[in-house]
Amino acid sequence: MEQFSGRVWLLGDDIDTDIIIPTEYLALKTVEDMKPFAFSPLRPELAGQIKEGDIIVAGKNFGCGSSREQAPEVIKALGIRCVIAKSYARIFFRNSINNGLLLIENPDLHDAVTEGETIEVAVGDHITCKGKDYPISTLPQNLLDIINAGGLVKAMRRRNGLD
Repeated sequence: MEQFSGRVWLLGDDIDTDIIIPTEYLALKTVEDMKPFAFSPLRPELAGQIKEGDIIVAGKNFGCGSSREQAPEVIKALGIRCVIAKSYARIFFRNSINNGLLLIENPDLHDAVTEGETIEVAVGDHITCKGKDYPISTLPQNLLDIINAGGLVKAMRRRNGLD
């Protein structure tokens, strides 16, 4: 079982893909170029404060809105280790898996965690916050294989002996 810890950035309900990466920045050439503008409608300073290995904890319906793949791509490019939310928009969930971004659902953590604190994640088992364990479901092995490979294309290349 994979385990890691990270600093929490706390976001609310209904964080849509236009908040994650606004439409006007989709014309930039690369996801790296888009990174400074992530979450800018909500918190313009946030992208510059996120460090490699940090964790986003959000409310319900994270990733709602349009189905743009750049939303999970920019979150991953920022160095976010995983997103933990009460619930996700379905297409965002699938786009995240396809891009190798770990998403975890938990209905209670958001209301217990404080921004800036460090939490521990035991993938497929639990999250530890302030000494309390919050159980989480495991993802099916095929989805974990995609995430661990860094995305669907990389997983298929590995599976077919191309990498």
